[in-house]
Amino acid sequence: MGLTAALELARRGVPVRIVDRLAEPTTESRAIIVHARGLEMFERLGLVDELIRAGVRTTAMEMHSDGDVVARIPLDLVDSPFPYSVTIAQTETERILTKALAEYGVTVERGVTLAGLTQDEHGVRVVLEHADGSHENAETGWLVGADGGHSRTRQLVGSALAGKFKGEKFLMGDVTADHDLDPHSMYTFFSPHDGPLLVFPMGGDRLRLIANIAPDEQRAATQEWLQQVADERAESPIRIRASRWLTIFEVHHAQVPEYRVGRVLLAGDAAHVHSPAGGQGMNTGLQDAHNLAWKLALVSTGQAGPAMLDSYHAERHPVGAQVIRFASTLTRLGTLANPVAQKLRNKGMHLLTGLAPVRQAMADRTEETAVAYRKSPIVVQSRGSGDLHAGDFLPAAGPELRVALAEAHEHVLLTVIVNGPAPTPVDGVTARQLLVGGTAKAPIGYDAVFQDPDGLAAARYGLPNGGRIMVRPDGYVAAIAPLVEDAPLHRYQALLQA
Repeated sequence: MGLTAALELARRGVPVRIVDRLAEPTTESRAIIVHARGLEMFERLGLVDELIRAGVRTTAMEMHSDGDVVARIPLDLVDSPFPYSVTIAQTETERILTKALAEYGVTVERGVTLAGLTQDEHGVRVVLEHADGSHENAETGWLVGADGGHSRTRQLVGSALAGKFKGEKFLMGDVTADHDLDPHSMYTFFSPHDGPLLVFPMGGDRLRLIANIAPDEQRAATQEWLQQVADERAESPIRIRASRWLTIFEVHHAQVPEYRVGRVLLAGDAAHVHSPAGGQGMNTGLQDAHNLAWKLALVSTGQAGPAMLDSYHAERHPVGAQVIRFASTLTRLGTLANPVAQKLRNKGMHLLTGLAPVRQAMADRTEETAVAYRKSPIVVQSRGSGDLHAGDFLPAAGPELRVALAEAHEHVLLTVIVNGPAPTPVDGVTARQLLVGGTAKAPIGYDAVFQDPDGLAAARYGLPNGGRIMVRPDGYVAAIAPLVEDAPLHRYQALLQA
């Protein structure tokens, strides 16, 4: 999360320091799934191809119980240019981000601990403790706390997680093993007597195993114990040959009440924690960081007012709460102890996931492609005649236009035409202006023109008569306006300056 925020700020020309209390990069491969919306984010960072090459495409999730496939959800149902997840070790994800950050002259300052913090309306003053015991006083305009579930930043600003603190305990292993599992699926095996076992193939003979265990379990994590759990719960043989990493961890379901505390902003596990069910922890944190960083870049460079940062909490806090509810529900379903309740769960899941709308909803929820910000304070409530609303993520309409939007570091104003001459560009908006549609020569003032003689973009965006769409740097729609009315676009521009 911190790497993502730092990279997004650095590539926008904002000076940044990133400090980490760890003396060396972790060798523990913690979060391992990057979902479709995360891949779209990595495309905006220019890193998606490298990430996909380093991982394994995961195209389905399966749930098994009593020898039967209770549910199978194809992930290619989602509306995304990346209709799948990528299973990749977190160490690899961090390596890719760190290398990209170094290209902007920023390196992670290691062995540095946040020891003190005060702030006022002008900035933040911190005390940094270095590995040699020395202390440094530093000042910054803004501080992003992406320092995990035991966040020191969160403690120093007087915030705290609020939620369910009856912890759930898990045995986890990153192992090499012999197995016959489909390497492009992720699995949940429901056990009639114990908790579920989650299995994530990671390429070749590498697997991630996560098993729910009793909260009062005191044993240390061992390969023998993990093998026993796999033998008891997995419905396809898994023979562990070696262990890369074994651990036991406990998680709660909780969230801070405010993501912004003055000039300090919390992201990722510092702001919300939950079980690994659904594999959405890292993805939610990555989206937190990306949502925050482009806004912070505008504010810190004077292109937007400080109130802009209030939209970070307004947009991302409900997403965190929804992810917590989703993970909690999956965990409760997976840990049912009553045999009758288990049979009802299995039958109900099988029947429900046989319905196309349910499969679609589960795929969208898992891949985070259902996330929208329609109630955001920096979205102008407007829509076309189709399903696209302000606050939605803009769907792809052709590879060339998609790449142009992904590569833009700024707001983009799309002018979509169907028939007739192209209108002149809109005055008074700060955005890269692109013309889409038709075959006629564009008026002077557009930054680029994309021919669309078949009207794909107009159909995709629900603009049968054409229109204009203001697209934020994170790919979400800020406002939609007809060609003859610029007022929604100017209202959004005013919101940025508030």
